[in-house]
Amino acid sequence: MRREWCITVKQKADKILYIHGAGGSAAEAEHFRPLFPGHDVAGLAYSGSTPWEAGQQLHEAVTKLVAGCGRAILIANSIGAFFAMHAEIEAYVARAFFISPVVDMEKLIADRMGRAGITEPELRKRGVIPTGFGEDLSWEYLCYVRAHPARWSVPTEILYGGADALTSRDAVTAFAGAHHAGLTIMEEGEHWFHTPEQMRFLDRWITDKLAQ
Repeated sequence: MRREWCITVKQKADKILYIHGAGGSAAEAEHFRPLFPGHDVAGLAYSGSTPWEAGQQLHEAVTKLVAGCGRAILIANSIGAFFAMHAEIEAYVARAFFISPVVDMEKLIADRMGRAGITEPELRKRGVIPTGFGEDLSWEYLCYVRAHPARWSVPTEILYGGADALTSRDAVTAFAGAHHAGLTIMEEGEHWFHTPEQMRFLDRWITDKLAQ
């Protein structure tokens, strides 16, 4: 018989899963190991750069790691949270912590198109357009995002930096409200939580939420 997952640090748990953001790696999961003593902490690697590629890879990894042991706690960073919401893993996740999540990819793509001076008809015609800031723009990607809005029903806590230059406060607030997620804002935080002060804030946030 399948046993239920325990989701607080006061109870024994088996799997804590971490999904990194762009340019990151599964090895970042090691940072979270001290926050979950006695738990199995695993970083999930993916090579796909689209939600359908990365989503499939993450789905396969999560089902393999969690099958037979209940549900996991998920920590996902930036675009890793976006990919998680397209991986069909909700049945395997009891609780999630999103750090600087990308929650409105359509707007992000539109902003990048504006910065590059590219119109929607032009993108539709050319399919893929390289940009000067290292991000290709893809008509297929934009169409996918429009056809597959994020669906997420897992109890979730969100950490957002007030100085986040990638995701707007309005977007993350709207997402939190629509998905009944808790939202914590570090006004001095950036999209990339990396300074000692930011990481201490992040660690306290997770510890405090787990204790509630």
